[in-house]
Amino acid sequence: MKKLFPYLTILLIVVVIALLFVSMSTSQNMTVVYTGNTQKKPIEIVLNKFQDSDCGMVIDSITYASQVVSPSGKTYFFHDHGGMVNWLSNKSFKDDAIIWVMTKDTKRYVDGRTAWYSRTDDTPMFYGFGAYENKKDGLIDFETMSLHMLRGEHLGNQKIKKMLLEGQN
Repeated sequence: MKKLFPYLTILLIVVVIALLFVSMSTSQNMTVVYTGNTQKKPIEIVLNKFQDSDCGMVIDSITYASQVVSPSGKTYFFHDHGGMVNWLSNKSFKDDAIIWVMTKDTKRYVDGRTAWYSRTDDTPMFYGFGAYENKKDGLIDFETMSLHMLRGEHLGNQKIKKMLLEGQN
């Protein structure tokens, strides 16, 4: 019996760990990709139940949320517009994707390619790009925002952050 005790202990520990992993995976039911969006419309994000496709974090606010709908109808979710641009940059369908962004001024989803973007918002991943439906001074278009993001010219870059925030004062 003394010889079996270490093996039984290890077996018990493995079973407990396996049960914990199974219970965690079934209790969260996170949505990472929504399939079948044939109308290519924005999907209602349920807070704390949807996961960012770029960084994997849980989406707990829709203030800076964006969605990318692929030509096949798969919808991907993001909690920071900069992360969406980063993720989309190397996808084969990037030019054909439908992009929806939540706007700060009208608080609704609009076409991300026609929205206007700030550079100094306090966003979840610290990139700084807030989306707006209506153009106003200091906002940039989607292409310019994407270039800034992909070049590293965002608030996550301390040199750029200093330059942008000093320019506001």
